[in-house]
Amino acid sequence: MTGTVTNWAGNITYAAKELHRPPTLDALRSLVADSARVRVLGSGHSFNEIAEPGPEGMLLSLDALPPEIDVDTAARTVRVSGGVRYAELARHVHAHGLALANMASLPHISVAGSVATGTHGSGVGNPPLAAAVREVDLVTGDGTTVTVARGEERFGGAVTSLGALGAVTALTLDLQPSYDVEQYVFTELPLSGIDFETVMAAAYSVSLFTDWREPGFRQVWVKRRTDQPLPAFPWAAPATQALHPVPGMPAVNCTEQFGVPGPWHERLPHFRAEFTPSSGAELQSEYLMPRSYAVDVLHALDAIRTVMAPVLQTCEVRTIAADQQWLSPAYGRDSMAVHFTWVEDMAAVLPVVRRVEEALEAFDARPHWGKVSAMPAAVVRERYPRLGDFRVLARTLDPSGTFANAFVRDILAA
Repeated sequence: MTGTVTNWAGNITYAAKELHRPPTLDALRSLVADSARVRVLGSGHSFNEIAEPGPEGMLLSLDALPPEIDVDTAARTVRVSGGVRYAELARHVHAHGLALANMASLPHISVAGSVATGTHGSGVGNPPLAAAVREVDLVTGDGTTVTVARGEERFGGAVTSLGALGAVTALTLDLQPSYDVEQYVFTELPLSGIDFETVMAAAYSVSLFTDWREPGFRQVWVKRRTDQPLPAFPWAAPATQALHPVPGMPAVNCTEQFGVPGPWHERLPHFRAEFTPSSGAELQSEYLMPRSYAVDVLHALDAIRTVMAPVLQTCEVRTIAADQQWLSPAYGRDSMAVHFTWVEDMAAVLPVVRRVEEALEAFDARPHWGKVSAMPAAVVRERYPRLGDFRVLARTLDPSGTFANAFVRDILAA
């Protein structure tokens, strides 16, 4: 490793003594088998130390492996290698007349890293991105390859795995026929009297944005599949100009608005794939709560908006359908997610994060695995009923703890 390696935001500088980019699967197996501690670095869009192997460990990137995107049009599946990002995958899948069910707001993130941390898009019927995975290939600590498929008892722990089981070299994902999406943006949705369920079910994907400087939401992004009914949205006014979720930022980087139809992968993300994020001048936190608490959650946050607003760029509220991955923040419950994009100032942001977590304490909040959080590991552990099963799986597939860094050991209490 030459020089320092940081995450995308620059708030984490990895202490690993080595960074390797193996060019072949055999080279990857050898590196892992010969190493005592390994963590895999995806696209670097995590804001905490989940990828940190420690000063005696090896940081591993899969971006030099031959990119594999193998579409099976008959089975409606795609096999994708671990270093591929969603933007590249989506373009390839779309060219075959097929589609993913959903995407995150940012298409520049790696597929393997996204599903490993429970990343999601929005939509009352859309579970996290990991729900599309039907098979995962792992290189485990002794350098051997293990394949875990949907239907196996251990599959519930194999995808959203925090990188604790091995290096993900390939994933097989479910696809569906391609579809078009129209995106509409509305402004000034009041918080008072909000019918959260109706608002969020108005279209295939709905996101609410606010800076919490005033009650309510400054923007609502509504994404309608063109094979579904045209949404009625009487609660807010249509935007008169293209908007960016962060007030004052240029909308040219955002996906097409004003109801112009386009391919699914050019509308489901908020940001265009061709505008690769380069600044990273932000910190992020996110919490998932049962959707039944949504209105109470929003009012609890509104009560501390004067605390949040000075260090907040934007806050996004989304919905996620339940999934069955043991460590998914949406495990076993239809969820609402509150995502915070903070200013780039950890000293100022961390006390506010603690205040947010205090406000959300009554709502069984689960923090996103790749974001900034001050929630004690003991509290997080209590919120995952299948954590014990995952602990057993980790000890089975990685008995020497090759992939268990400090972050993982805190969560597993091992």
